[in-house]
Amino acid sequence: MDRRETAALLAYIGRLDPRTIRTDQGEARDQLAQWHELLDEVPLATPHGWDACVVARRHICVSPYQILPADIARPWESYKRDRLHRHTDPTPSADPDDQAAWTAELVGTRRAVATGSAQPVMYRQLAASRVSPRLEARLKEVGSCIPPEARAALAPFRRARAAREAALAQGQPDALSVRCDWCEAPVGEPCRRRRVDPDGFARGSAPRATPHHCRLDLAAAQHAALA
Repeated sequence: MDRRETAALLAYIGRLDPRTIRTDQGEARDQLAQWHELLDEVPLATPHGWDACVVARRHICVSPYQILPADIARPWESYKRDRLHRHTDPTPSADPDDQAAWTAELVGTRRAVATGSAQPVMYRQLAASRVSPRLEARLKEVGSCIPPEARAALAPFRRARAAREAALAQGQPDALSVRCDWCEAPVGEPCRRRRVDPDGFARGSAPRATPHHCRLDLAAAQHAALA
């Protein structure tokens, strides 16, 4: 903020806390010079959420101590840090082969976000709570985001998933929707082979392509109960 904005901030603070008012002309001049020197890089207000007057008013409301320039500068640094943490650098429009222009555009975008001149750019899916309607319609049309050819090619490497999808396609209950009492596989995880040694300890935990029969029976019983 410039000297005029600093003087306006001090006048506003003086109305809220008369302890900051300097009646002597020399002391008032020194106070203005000190605040301007310390808050030179802090704006009075930005288009996106920062207002030094609001920060000063909040401090005077909650603190019994006289406000200092640091009580304005610290929240400003926190404001910039929070905005940069929520910002994801968009791809610059400059030519990637022009390293200077590419870097200058990135730095300019970050500076605009940090100083409150622009809003942070976030990943759309992380910032939004719902999928795009066009994407929802496309998924309903194709049935899955994985093409059938790719699903068939992956089946030998995902035997448990392939068996589960085949059972669901035939209208059979989903065995992975319940916990397996034999191998103790949790919901959503495939059953595992358990070999029990004579000492009673289980050895081996290789995943099975098909669930255990007790898990199938439990899933069928729950499916029948819900039907």
